[in-house]
Amino acid sequence: MKLPILAVTALALATAVRADLPAPDPDDGGLKLPPGFRALVFADNLMVGRDREFGRAANGSMSETLRFLAVAPNGDVYAKVKRGGILALRDTKGTGRADLIREFGSGGGTGIMLRDGWLYESSSTAVYRYRLSPGQLVPEGEPETIVSGLPAGQDHDAKCFAFDDAGNMYVEIGSPLNVYSDGDRAFGAKGKDPTEFQKTHGGVWRFDPNKLNQTQADGFHWSTGHRHMLAIAWNPASRALFGVMMGRDQMNTVDPADYDELDNAFRVAEEMHILPQGANLGWPYTYYDPIKHARMLAPEFGGDNRKRAEPGKYPDPLIAFPAHWAPLQMSFYFGNQFPGKYRGGAFVAFHGSWNRAPMPESGYRVCFVPFNAQGMPTGDYETFADGFVGFDHEFTNPNDARFRPGGLAVGPDGSLYIGDTEKGRIWRVIYTGKKLPSGTGAAASAAAYQPPQRHPIDDGSHGGKIFSQICAACHMPDASGVSNMQPPLIGDPIVAGDPAVLIDVILRGPAAVLPPNRPKYANVMPPFGAAFSDQDVADLASFLRKTLANGAAPVTSAQVAAVRALHP
Repeated sequence: MKLPILAVTALALATAVRADLPAPDPDDGGLKLPPGFRALVFADNLMVGRDREFGRAANGSMSETLRFLAVAPNGDVYAKVKRGGILALRDTKGTGRADLIREFGSGGGTGIMLRDGWLYESSSTAVYRYRLSPGQLVPEGEPETIVSGLPAGQDHDAKCFAFDDAGNMYVEIGSPLNVYSDGDRAFGAKGKDPTEFQKTHGGVWRFDPNKLNQTQADGFHWSTGHRHMLAIAWNPASRALFGVMMGRDQMNTVDPADYDELDNAFRVAEEMHILPQGANLGWPYTYYDPIKHARMLAPEFGGDNRKRAEPGKYPDPLIAFPAHWAPLQMSFYFGNQFPGKYRGGAFVAFHGSWNRAPMPESGYRVCFVPFNAQGMPTGDYETFADGFVGFDHEFTNPNDARFRPGGLAVGPDGSLYIGDTEKGRIWRVIYTGKKLPSGTGAAASAAAYQPPQRHPIDDGSHGGKIFSQICAACHMPDASGVSNMQPPLIGDPIVAGDPAVLIDVILRGPAAVLPPNRPKYANVMPPFGAAFSDQDVADLASFLRKTLANGAAPVTSAQVAAVRALHP
């Protein structure tokens, strides 16, 4: 019997002779790992000091983010830069740490993989490949275009991909929306028929990677009903594609009568699915409640926190991870370095999300999902790597986390590489079977890290309560915003400036009011004119100006009515 190519590759990894392992860091680079596992920092601060062309972090700094990882057969590591090129990293001295770093390419993006001597990478609209010669760190030629012109909105535009054992390439094209509806993310949003939309969004398309200059129309529409799924990988044991879908946001913003902050923070699973041809995962009509263990009807489509989806119409997840953990890269493990229980299972990096606020954040870990001999998950999961946050107390702002895991890949010797998106640290996790020396480890490392002190803004006023219930979920309870996602309101010129502009932004949303060349963030604020009365808007604007603009003059309901009348 002839084994599939990926199965042969997996077998080669599992039977390879392991090279001597490098010395781990005394504190394991700040990670918390299972007994017998150690870690060292392969590269550090790759993103520190890099500018990005949009927005700014809450502390005013400008920084780039590191995305997915790939490891070559010789141990070279390749890392995508979200708005830059590709970083190529090599350990030339055998210390286990990169001492040679080169950057090439452009166009940004997230996805990156190595296959058959080619380095594949994606931007938000295309997939490319570079030819790599043996021993070559940086490709000499220009990239070839596999597919281009893929749809990309402001949100959920990353194009991640995987290969099956026949060499087919599967590309996920997410939805730029939270839910396909009128007034996306807005109070009272109503769902729309997604039939035409899903012909080009919210699914996986299969392509021939050896055919150049394709468009989406050249691909085969493999699956649908996705919101967004960056964690996709082919399992050679079951010969099937798997993925972890990101659950929806802001149920309590859309329908505050039936959903509160707790529902939004805990009742939308991140869903692991097998993706056979023709799969439909149920977005935008449904979401999966990991507490009720039930697929529920979305509020935009008549859901009220009690109505369940039609039985059997959409699959339940194989694993229901907690809400807003934000799954990023996933990799199956077929190395021989780790203990046998890990072979054939999947590692998933959880970045941690912003949409639990004002409830405490969660995620920020790498999980391991055991799979059985038939290549299917056994139904549970465990935290494999933790300690990324850098402290043990609760927090509500993602900016407070010291590190946020995003990329991961398995090396040729069975080591697991994990990348931090924010500062650009890359860890190499190894198995030594030895205990961590006392007085070392993540606790010692975390003692040197002090997160910012944050204090929610709320003066007990009606406007303060509106901010806490509606605005804090995105802008954070202390109004400091979330890097890449939502702007900080502290020191914001719109808050402190002309009251008519602030009123109009609240009523109609910034996209309808502010200049198109303004700094942009991934999450788009919806209009709140239908949700708020004139007095609500006046109270909210007055609270923001009093709290964040050094007591600027309050806003009256008459001012709001005048602005509203300009755009009836």
